[in-house]
Amino acid sequence: MTDTKNHTVGAARSLEGRVFRPACSAETAEAVELAFDYRGDVTLELKSGESIVGYLFNRQATGAEPSIEVFPADNPAPRRIPYHMIVTIAFTGEDTANGKSWEAWLSKKESDRRAEAEQIEAAARTRGYL
Repeated sequence: MTDTKNHTVGAARSLEGRVFRPACSAETAEAVELAFDYRGDVTLELKSGESIVGYLFNRQATGAEPSIEVFPADNPAPRRIPYHMIVTIAFTGEDTANGKSWEAWLSKKESDRRAEAEQIEAAARTRGYL
């Protein structure tokens, strides 16, 4: 599968900005799985020449005709697209989950708790309770 983004050592794990051009059905399935887990919009280029920007919210990887379902950015109605119609999948929307690991969340919560405890202590000292 062709991936057009340059990768550097230590680069973030986000797919944001990457473009996949699957060469076979197995690569299409792999790219669809990545897009399904992505927390941003993707741009799909179809064999018809049409380009669709939207959020991939469902996929049916098995059966007679594997397909995806997308909420297009310009239309509230979901759209079903067969895998075989996909030429490229570009991760064009902001990856809203990038850098938001459990450890980062935990660290922020602990920092927020310490700041709140300091505010409560300062207020208690001002009132003469401490």
